Amino acid sequence: MNNLQIISSEILNRITTKRVGETKFFEHARFLSNLSDLSSQLSDSEVKFVVFGIREDIGVLANHGQPGTKDTWDIALKSLLNLQSNQFTNPSNVLILGHLDFTELYDALATVASDPLLDIYRTYVDKIDQCVSQLVCTIVKAGKTPILVGGGHNNAYGAIKGSALALDSKINAINFDAHTDLRALEGRHSGNGFSYAIEEGFLDRYFIFGVHETYISKEILNYIEGSKSKIEFNTFEDVIVRKKISFKKSTKKAMAFISDSKFGIEIDCDALQNIPSSAQTPSGYSVNQSRRFVHYFGSHPNATYLHICEAATSENLQTNAQTGKLLSYLMTDFMNAQKDS
Repeated sequence: MNNLQIISSEILNRITTKRVGETKFFEHARFLSNLSDLSSQLSDSEVKFVVFGIREDIGVLANHGQPGTKDTWDIALKSLLNLQSNQFTNPSNVLILGHLDFTELYDALATVASDPLLDIYRTYVDKIDQCVSQLVCTIVKAGKTPILVGGGHNNAYGAIKGSALALDSKINAINFDAHTDLRALEGRHSGNGFSYAIEEGFLDRYFIFGVHETYISKEILNYIEGSKSKIEFNTFEDVIVRKKISFKKSTKKAMAFISDSKFGIEIDCDALQNIPSSAQTPSGYSVNQSRRFVHYFGSHPNATYLHICEAATSENLQTNAQTGKLLSYLMTDFMNAQKDS
C-alpha cells in the first residue's frame, strides 16, 4: 500500500511531550515499525481499534468547496497522542497506523492548467477512493474497527465500500451532517460519496441526521422520496429550532432504521456550530451533542467504523489546537462506547 505512511520515531519525538508523574497516550498505544504483510500484522495484533488519517482536500475542491481538510490529521494526531493514558482512554487497545499520503497527486496538480482542473480533481478522487477502500477492507477483514480522520466527505465512499467488501455484504450508514451528500453521479467529489455507494451496491440503508432545510435541493428531496425505504433523514430545524422531536428521540429513530445490520458512523464537522470546516456554519449542533451522538451509535455492536471528516485547519494555532481536541474527544468517545457495548 504505497500511499500509507506509518508514524516514525522522528514524528513521535516532534509532536509528543512527556511530563514527570504522568503517562501519555502515545506511551502505551501501538505502532507499526514496517508495512510488510499488513493484513497479518493487523490480524495478529490484540488491539480493537486501528486509527489512520487521510491527508487530502482534493475531494472538497472537486465539490467547489474550501480547502483546509488536508492537514487535519496532523492536529488530531498531536492531540490524541498527548492525552493521558488511563483506564478511560485505554491506549493499549489502539493501533495508530499512520496516514494515507497523496503528495504525488498534489505535485501533479501543480503542473496542470486551470481550465480542466475540476475534471482532474474528480479523476484524482477516484484514486483516493481506491486507497481508502483498500485500507478499510484490510482492517475490517482483520477483525478490527477502523477510525478514519481527516480529508473530505468523499472518503465516506471508501469507508463504506471497504467495509462492504470485507464483510461481503452491503452495510448501512448514519451521517451526522448538515448536507445529504447525495449529489448527482457527475464524477467523484465530497458531495456524492453516498450517491455512488448506493449506486454501486455497497450502501443499503442511509440515515442523514440534522440536514439543514435551506441546503437541500428539491431534486434531492425527490430522490429521497423515491427511495424512502432505504433513505431517511431528519432536519436540524425540526430537532433544534421547532423542537418537534427531541434529540434523544431522533437518535433512537435513526438507530432503529440502520442498526439491523453492520453500519458506519459518519461525522461531518460542517454540522457543528462554529467549528472550522470546509463549509463552516454559525448555526449547528454543539460539540457535546456530537459527542453524545458518537457514544450512542458507537455503543451498538453493529457499529463497524467511525469516520470524522471536513474539519479544517487555519492559520491560528490556538484554533487548530481546539479542533484537534474536538477530534480526539470524538475518537475516545467512540472507543469507550465500543468498550462499554
